[in-house]
Amino acid sequence: MANTVLIVDDSLTVRMDLHEAFEEGGFRTVLCATGADALAAFDAEQFDVALFDVLLPDADGVELLRGLRAHPRHAGVIALLLSSEAEVSDRLRGLRHGADDYVGKPYDAHAVVARSRELLQRGADAPAERSVLVIDDSLTFREELRDLLSDAGYEVLLAVSGEEGLRVAAARPPSAIVVDGVLPGIDGATVIRRVRLDATLRNVPCLLLTASDDYATELQILDAGADAFVRKQENLAVVLAKLAAVLRKSTATPLPPAGPFHGQVKVLLVDPDRGFLDRAAEQLREEGYEPVAAPDADDALAMLAVQPAGCVVLAVDDTGGLELCSRIRSVPGLRDMPVIGLGGGDLLLDCLAAGADDYVRRDDGVSTLRAHIRAHIRRQQLHEQNRRIRDELVRRELEAAEERAARQVAETRAELVEELEWRNRELEAFSGSVSHDLRSPLQTILSFSELLMEEQTGNEPGDLALRIHKAALRMNALIDALLQLAGANRGQIQRSDVDLSAVAVDVVEELRQRDPERDVEVGIQPRMRASCDGELVRAVLMNLVGNAWKFTGRTLRARIEIGCSPQAFYVRDNGAGFPADRADQLFRPFGRLHSSSDFPGTGIGLTTVQRIVDRHGGRVWAQSEPGRGATFSFTLPEG
Repeated sequence: MANTVLIVDDSLTVRMDLHEAFEEGGFRTVLCATGADALAAFDAEQFDVALFDVLLPDADGVELLRGLRAHPRHAGVIALLLSSEAEVSDRLRGLRHGADDYVGKPYDAHAVVARSRELLQRGADAPAERSVLVIDDSLTFREELRDLLSDAGYEVLLAVSGEEGLRVAAARPPSAIVVDGVLPGIDGATVIRRVRLDATLRNVPCLLLTASDDYATELQILDAGADAFVRKQENLAVVLAKLAAVLRKSTATPLPPAGPFHGQVKVLLVDPDRGFLDRAAEQLREEGYEPVAAPDADDALAMLAVQPAGCVVLAVDDTGGLELCSRIRSVPGLRDMPVIGLGGGDLLLDCLAAGADDYVRRDDGVSTLRAHIRAHIRRQQLHEQNRRIRDELVRRELEAAEERAARQVAETRAELVEELEWRNRELEAFSGSVSHDLRSPLQTILSFSELLMEEQTGNEPGDLALRIHKAALRMNALIDALLQLAGANRGQIQRSDVDLSAVAVDVVEELRQRDPERDVEVGIQPRMRASCDGELVRAVLMNLVGNAWKFTGRTLRARIEIGCSPQAFYVRDNGAGFPADRADQLFRPFGRLHSSSDFPGTGIGLTTVQRIVDRHGGRVWAQSEPGRGATFSFTLPEG
């Protein structure tokens, strides 16, 4: 769907001039002669671009702009102000009230169209993957090509002259250009030659359309830099075929545009001599630049703060001009902007010392100044293009370095995984060895030590046999703990809905059967459930409740609580406790806070608890005070 532009100007000539230019550019127009018409259009029309004349018979264009920005349907519309008022104060007023650009009269209507298209593109979410610029002054042929290319999946940009085509291409580099050989103004071959001189566009494929059958014309077309040519009398399907062919061969990566290379560049003129400003402005407009006049330094700095210029020309006949030059060079965003000093005497050295790039004597005339401006703008554009090329090369190198680093990380990770799998296999083999090879001699030691104790003639067994038997029992318990720890690290977590209250009842019953002489009060909160691995979490409760059972062994009226809060599950006892500042040592392998003679154990149980809880994605912690019991808490997040 074509973009719509609202044109508000009391001059019929201006309205029609802009209407024709926008219509040729593929826009739909809504024309208004007064502020009242514009306000009515705000409510009745939907548009993408709005152009306001600043001076209207019944309204102020800036006030209309403010109304546009406040309107719920048009807050994001591209807005340009048109005015014959060239003072910086007028420009500042418009730009500060929400204008996207300010165009001084007289202006080039096609330049206004190109600027509108550029601003629209900046606000677009994403450019099309393939876009083709068609430059042809024939409305009929242009529309035929638009339909043909659109149906083939291309986004089509349109221009009616070579100059406009260059501006459109500079604002938004296309994937390819199709240009007619005969155009008003510069011809198609010249367009292609200029494209090949532009660092941003030189790799864009170009097709030239010609009505000639002359062999010499073909040579001229190819010599101009065209990738291919199509005769207009041929079937238009040939355009599609040749376009696809040149796009297949095109390997250029387009660089982001730095700005309108062929469009209107703003030149800020700072000079109290109004006559000289007017003469310079007239010649700069003929050159294709947009002059902006500022009578003093304050207006110039205010203008640059709102809208930077492509070049600054400032009078340095007094110290104020030199001071302004130094101030411009002190602003980070303006340091690279070309500055040309203008004076009546030989102030070259003073001007360059203040930071200017060049100096022109006022007596040398406006033509000389224009030549210097042209040279510095071209040099600045070349510098910007080279900088963007360097930035692109650096970006590609960074991407390549990131890719290499990612590949190295992946290879290292694969090696670590392979080594981890190997170590796990070794651990499983060790566990099997511990389970079978070490248990067999240990059982022999236990059996013979029991026989020795039974054969003792006295009432008490021999001290040596008793010590052997106790050591063997402790070693057997340690092997069981190590095997349990190894099992906590192996295999996949098999989650299911587990009734933790029932598991806790089973664990407590097993402890009572092992130690029937103990009388321990145990409270178990009902209906505790969790999504977890039932066998592993049973080992967690067995270790935590078993510790509570053990460390309440010397407590009168021992009590153990097994429950849950909104934050965690817990096992609480009123036993021996431990210093709170040493709680982190409990979860280390073989970490103990009490002597084995007081409370025997392996020092592996809490390490097993931590490994199991970690594998479930939770955490475990302990709180205690010596002689006042302990609370062990753990979480089991949903998998």
